[in-house]
Amino acid sequence: MTSTIAASPRRGRRPLAILAAAVAAVAVTGGAAAAATGPAAAVPAADPVRLTLPAPTGPAPVGTVSLHLVDRSRPDPWAGPGRYRELMISLWYPTHPGDHHPVAPWLTAGAGAAVLASEDIPPGKVVLPLTHGHEGSPVRRGHPLPVVLYSPGNDAIRSGNTVVVEQLASHGYLVVTIDHTYDGVVEFPDGRVVTPLPDGPHSTDIYQLRLADTRFVLDTLARLHAGRNPDAEHRPLPTGLAGGFDLHAIGMVGTSAGGATTASAMYADRRIKAGLSLDGPVLGPVVGAGLDRPYMLMEAKINRPDYPDLDAFWSRLRGWHLELRVTGAKHLSYSDYEALLPQLADVLGIDPADQIGSLDPTRGIAVQQAYPLAFFDRHLRHRGHLLDGPSAQYPEVMIVP
Repeated sequence: MTSTIAASPRRGRRPLAILAAAVAAVAVTGGAAAAATGPAAAVPAADPVRLTLPAPTGPAPVGTVSLHLVDRSRPDPWAGPGRYRELMISLWYPTHPGDHHPVAPWLTAGAGAAVLASEDIPPGKVVLPLTHGHEGSPVRRGHPLPVVLYSPGNDAIRSGNTVVVEQLASHGYLVVTIDHTYDGVVEFPDGRVVTPLPDGPHSTDIYQLRLADTRFVLDTLARLHAGRNPDAEHRPLPTGLAGGFDLHAIGMVGTSAGGATTASAMYADRRIKAGLSLDGPVLGPVVGAGLDRPYMLMEAKINRPDYPDLDAFWSRLRGWHLELRVTGAKHLSYSDYEALLPQLADVLGIDPADQIGSLDPTRGIAVQQAYPLAFFDRHLRHRGHLLDGPSAQYPEVMIVP
């Protein structure tokens, strides 16, 4: 069986790209950006709109570091002769209170410029948000940290679910976010910016590309745990990283196409003990084989009645599994755009509900912070009861029978 790995067409003026271009403009100008949503541009605001992301709720501050990886076992067919597969990843983890390392930007300058240029959006009045992750801060030591990998959707960026990522890190997880080169915009340390292929790789190529990326990152984690530095430029790593996480407690979460990547990676690699799909389909052999480990789907657009492969896959799940539907959510609700789009409504000239649904954004953020954490707490730490049944605290979340 086959299905499309993307939840929407790859090319064209997709809402995700429009928003990313709008917020990326500050990376080029150092200040402002306006956005167009159609033939006519929206009138920029008089004062810059300074975008913010909600703070994580965990007891620990968050640290982060980016790594440039080169997989010399894989020539990259899209990079040209003699070039190997290159990835950018970021690590997010708990650090110590009072850390004075600077916080990381949500999107790098070069990646922002590329997204902006792809949408023909001129400078305007938007200031890019900062994350809550302190760059290069030491890893808080104690019990080894369980690990969660994150895979974004097609044409998306690894920072697109920072709300979920920081929440997990603040509660004691090492989270590894992955940019799938040529299937999204990514900037490398030397300033090179790689954008998605004009027509997109064939869906089968995407499946193989993302799957191999994920397994390479898993191998890289073993090197990090052993105290080696896999960064291509050998930039310093945070203190406390070596030996600081648990390679026997690895989960994975993905949004849209990243959800499909999660299911496929679990099927191909038993190092991944639990998988969470944020409104993602399924693709490849896992459709017919199913899984024997915990799997959860938080759905909006991607549901079993409309996606036969997902329904077939679901019938073959032999481990713990759960499907949740959030009332009023749309596809972009399971991302940072739940927080960012309402702040950009006037600049973009849009009704945010058209993109993120009728769910109150503060409730959408609360759901994003609670349910992925509850899933990995249950299956990597064996604690918590939120997923035992419907919750009066989250009445908008329904369990799909």
